Amino acid sequence: MQRLLLTILLVASVAFGQQAGNTKKGPASQAKVLTRAEFDELLAKPDQILIIDVRRPDEVKDIGGFPAYFSMQIGELEKSLIWIPKDRTIITVSNHAARGGRAADILAKNGFKVAGTIGAQNYEEQGGKLTKIIPPPPATSEKKGP
Repeated sequence: MQRLLLTILLVASVAFGQQAGNTKKGPASQAKVLTRAEFDELLAKPDQILIIDVRRPDEVKDIGGFPAYFSMQIGELEKSLIWIPKDRTIITVSNHAARGGRAADILAKNGFKVAGTIGAQNYEEQGGKLTKIIPPPPATSEKKGP
């Protein structure tokens, strides 16, 4: 009985260990995760920065964002590098800085000046204010008048 219990514990610990190892999505980002104070200091120079938000539109709508930013899904980033100005310091944004970190790494690898990344939710938790985005009402196909 004791042997059976030990075997079960051993199998369970190996299974959990393998499962935990499979959750890793690759190497950690090299990008600096900015604090609220660092981000606010960069925001004070709007003519020198470019914010690239790699969240989905629904995440920006539901959570909020920053007043001026370039919205691009991370999967489209490498295909769109030609459209991103190289004369500005870039800050990438995601919810908790994970996708933003990957985007910052892509940009840095391609010669862009990247200050770092920030998570919008982390920024708000640190006392920062997000801009709530209110989408316009859906267009209607009704025609007014004759």
